[in-house]
Amino acid sequence: MGIFKDVESNVRSYCRSVPCVFKSAKGSVMTDVDGNEYLDFLAGAGTLNYGHNNPVLKAALLEYIESDGVTHGLDFHTDAKAKFLETFQRVILEPRGLNHVVMFPGPTGTNAVEAALKLARKVTGRHTIVSFTNGFHGVSMGALAATGNQHHRQGAGMPLDGVFRLPFEGYMEGLDGLALFEKMLNDNSSGLDLPAAVIVEVVQGEGGLNAASDEWLVRLESICRKHDILLIADAIQAGCGRTGTFFCFESSGIEPDIITLSKSLSGYGLPFAVTLIRPELDKFEPGEHNGTFRGNNHAFITARAALEHYWGDLKFAEAVQAKGKHLRARLDKMAEGTPLFLKGRGMMSGLQCPDGDIASAITANCFRKGLIIETSGPEDEVVKCLAPLTTTMEELDRGLDILQSAIVEQNLTRGAGSPA
Repeated sequence: MGIFKDVESNVRSYCRSVPCVFKSAKGSVMTDVDGNEYLDFLAGAGTLNYGHNNPVLKAALLEYIESDGVTHGLDFHTDAKAKFLETFQRVILEPRGLNHVVMFPGPTGTNAVEAALKLARKVTGRHTIVSFTNGFHGVSMGALAATGNQHHRQGAGMPLDGVFRLPFEGYMEGLDGLALFEKMLNDNSSGLDLPAAVIVEVVQGEGGLNAASDEWLVRLESICRKHDILLIADAIQAGCGRTGTFFCFESSGIEPDIITLSKSLSGYGLPFAVTLIRPELDKFEPGEHNGTFRGNNHAFITARAALEHYWGDLKFAEAVQAKGKHLRARLDKMAEGTPLFLKGRGMMSGLQCPDGDIASAITANCFRKGLIIETSGPEDEVVKCLAPLTTTMEELDRGLDILQSAIVEQNLTRGAGSPA
């Protein structure tokens, strides 16, 4: 462990709560250098929806590498890119009635957000972006301005402007943030300039698993349409099936102008992101937003394999939905008689604790028992389950048994406010 302390930057974070050195991983299990196995309910913070070293994706990637397929090609046309685009259009976009064009902005989620915000401002000629309390959109400067978390924002070292923040659904009892938004838009003295766009996470992954209702999303879209404001859906963590449908907003019926995807898009943990844009908004000049690694051909291969294998019919989504219901039922049962309560949606669910100390004690106990699970929320007070979507029901229950045991050992009862 000394090499990490001596050589790696102090900015490292996840490894601090998971103090071991990993050597291999397969499916939902990670193995350290001493041979200890851990069930993984973190899954690369939502990057490994199909598990570690998924055999279908690995076979496709190895075949491509062995054939000397293009590894890096800037934004050159390649066979791998063509096949990904064809599959994405046929399997994902067309069945959902979406005709968005696909932009490759760079390999990270924050880059997809930067592209979305820049494009919205360029197309509308307006500056202000509306985001929501507890939203997380990345840590590069533009995306960070739209992010609420103070811990991340203070890393900027300079003012973060250009964003107006509204309360997310359920932020405070009795407060209707969308009613406030519309009132301010209709009031010439409200101080809110007409925004270029609104950016929203349907389920706020890092913000504490706050989930927007379909009704709230429909109202938000209606306000945006009425006032000619672009709607950006940040589906980076909640997308690629995490909530039970490929896009996290599908059940609401909304059609965002711009959609950002990353994390599990490659399916294999390879860096990959896209910004999906309604054709009439596709106004960047060639190269106006670019990046050296905006064409990850290895990710094209694994992403296409994931789409074909898992999203070609309804069976996978139905299985994910069933697991999500089971997960939430068990979490809800764990919360009975305790100060914990259920948060999130589908396979992106967890338990909110009275404070971050309790949540951290629970996750640390889980690690000692062989389960990797992390926290989220403004005070790290939510224990968040992000198991791979391919996790078997037996593995899911085994991990939840560990979580339940860790919670029981905290001796929590209604009104409890600190760890035992």
